[in-house]
Amino acid sequence: MPVKKSTGAEPLQGALPLQDELTAEFLDSLSKTLDVDQTLKKLNITKEDARGILEALVMRKRPPKAAPAPSPPVHGAIKKGVYQIYVDGASRGNPGKAGAGAAIKDAEGNVVRKLKSYLGVMTNNMAEYSAMIMALKAARDMGIKDIRIHADSELMVKQLNGVYRVKSHDLMPLFLEATHLLGAFDEYKIAHIYREGNALADGLANEAIDQRG
Repeated sequence: MPVKKSTGAEPLQGALPLQDELTAEFLDSLSKTLDVDQTLKKLNITKEDARGILEALVMRKRPPKAAPAPSPPVHGAIKKGVYQIYVDGASRGNPGKAGAGAAIKDAEGNVVRKLKSYLGVMTNNMAEYSAMIMALKAARDMGIKDIRIHADSELMVKQLNGVYRVKSHDLMPLFLEATHLLGAFDEYKIAHIYREGNALADGLANEAIDQRG
């Protein structure tokens, strides 16, 4: 069944000068429960403190990204129905030169948007999440409300579906950003597909690396 939208995380604001020890405790507790209120109570910190931790992690852990390459414009109004989104990330070296690719199809199966972005040096898992975030932002900005997301990263799919915990401190900020963006949609579903079924997104991710590599 499609997943109903959640309330999502509040927007990140000004970072606070928090110690790495508190950051590690916050991420460890949050990854075990995915309950922000419980984590705040356990560590006796405020929501402002939590926002500062997360923003500091994004600034420190996430490599700078180039703007996505221009993609074909969308013509006409957004059609009703379920949009299919295909995402993929690639890293040559893991970590190594990385790229993100995504394709958005309308309810009739027409490709209405292609996206690709060179990400710099990062791991494959970080590239997969970056592709997801790129696609979700594009779909949100297009006004799409009902989506089905297809990715060949089993780890990312199971983490976003709540099957696996996020243990990596590098992935946690990306995971939180993705879950926040999912809250912009009325309904969504995230499914794992094999690589051969994700050729378009895979090709876009590798094109991004080739064009900047």
